[in-house]
Amino acid sequence: MGQRKRHNYKNLKIWKLGLEITNDVSDVLIDFPAHEKYDLSSQISRCSVSMPSNIAEGSARTNKSFSHFLDVSLGSSFELGTQLLVAKHRKYINQEKLDKLEIKIGEFQRMTMGFQNGL
Repeated sequence: MGQRKRHNYKNLKIWKLGLEITNDVSDVLIDFPAHEKYDLSSQISRCSVSMPSNIAEGSARTNKSFSHFLDVSLGSSFELGTQLLVAKHRKYINQEKLDKLEIKIGEFQRMTMGFQNGL
């Protein structure tokens, strides 16, 4: 029986971009109002952290299982996009910050789907 190949998540471009998005989001959340600490800002933080975290966790699994973790990571990225639109509507972030994050999230989604299709 052959040995299963593991992916080193730290070498994956999708993980690096996911971590970059997480850090960008963290910087944006500093300006959120205090009353959002346990609501929208917490949810935004959790789903942004979920993106690279699920890639890291899935990288230790079989490719079939890894694909599931990539699905979860993608789902978190779409959730993040929606939550950022809510934050923009509430005037917690400006259009420029939203645009920059949406571009990175879109790139993350395309790259992750491409990687997933190659498994």
